[in-house]
Amino acid sequence: MKYLILFIAFMITTLPGISQQYIDEIGQYRQQQAQSLRQSAKGPIADHNIQFVSYFPPDQTYRVTATAEYLNNEPTFRMPTSDGTSKEFKRFALLHFMLKGQSFTLPVYENVSRFQSPLQSSYLFLPILDKTTGESTYESGRYIDIQRQDFENEQVTIDFNKAYNPYCAYSSGYRCPQPPKENYLNISIEAGEKKYTGPKNQREQDHTMAKNFTEKEQDLILTGKADEKMYVLQTTNEQDSTVLRTQSDDIAYNDPLIKTLSNRMFATVRDPEHPGVGIAAPQVGINKNLIWVQRFDKVGQPFEFYINPKIVWRSKLLRKGSEGCLSIPDRKEDIIRNYSIRIQYAAQSTGKQIEELVEGFTAVIFQHEVDHLYGILYPDRLQEQKEKETTILNEHIEFSVEKGTFVP
Repeated sequence: MKYLILFIAFMITTLPGISQQYIDEIGQYRQQQAQSLRQSAKGPIADHNIQFVSYFPPDQTYRVTATAEYLNNEPTFRMPTSDGTSKEFKRFALLHFMLKGQSFTLPVYENVSRFQSPLQSSYLFLPILDKTTGESTYESGRYIDIQRQDFENEQVTIDFNKAYNPYCAYSSGYRCPQPPKENYLNISIEAGEKKYTGPKNQREQDHTMAKNFTEKEQDLILTGKADEKMYVLQTTNEQDSTVLRTQSDDIAYNDPLIKTLSNRMFATVRDPEHPGVGIAAPQVGINKNLIWVQRFDKVGQPFEFYINPKIVWRSKLLRKGSEGCLSIPDRKEDIIRNYSIRIQYAAQSTGKQIEELVEGFTAVIFQHEVDHLYGILYPDRLQEQKEKETTILNEHIEFSVEKGTFVP
């Protein structure tokens, strides 16, 4: 409790001329933020580290009224996230406003995930970057909450004093969208939450959210013999593509049908007519987090099955290599992937979390299959890499392997 008192005391220091009513409003908002951050050990920040959360003093000049320019028929796009995956958004409106004598425009987005609940559907996503980003504020930007019902007569209030850090600022294990360049403001927004200065939490997977197979999935798994291959969904089929583009859920590690599905997925990826080096459950119509990966980094290059895999770290070193996909017929492309990754998954017998470092071509297979679990296909990565700049290291570093070593 003493940390919360210190936390609130900080907020009382304000600029001259600010109304007490506004001070109270911002103070109450920040107290609610603190309470949500310190909820439990499974949250983003340990209770005793709340003291490292700090804010700029409230300043009403950073509370502005914006005019909304609504956007129709906007294309969807994938916004990169902190864990190396991405989430699908589209622009909802352009917000035009004046701040400190300058005019600015910020895009606000809507999440187009098919699994949004009615309660979430009213929420819009407004991320910001500014001159304080990476200095006094979080290096990956901040967020401001806005809902559809906040708009009135094509106007909406943006209060930068309520800008807050995403959970990734405090802890690993979260998928935080990274603001696009068009959300950069060429001004110092000295309002809202500052950079978190405490120790970063290492968040473990929450297995309590894992689900069992749905009735439809059970029927699909049992439609065929225990070792019979399954139909592989194709992007050329609209209905198949919908399933392939849907984010999958964690599965209860002890669901009795996992073994049957595992056997049938293995038969599918080892089909002599269409052999692969990996397969994900969504490719056979099951939106659960299950994959097979061939381990070229192990003796005998065995296939291994993984439950609820998550990539929790990716190297800055990248590699480019040719990729194809069982779900994308007659196509191969050179895709840039992280050279090494750290993967977490659930042990098949106990559900206990296991973590290991994987490198090279095997790491590529993991990245390809885990992408499937988030509804991401490798052409999405191809588009993404067109928008990024890289530095070729071939001229500076010489890589080699012993003669006779297998190179995928």
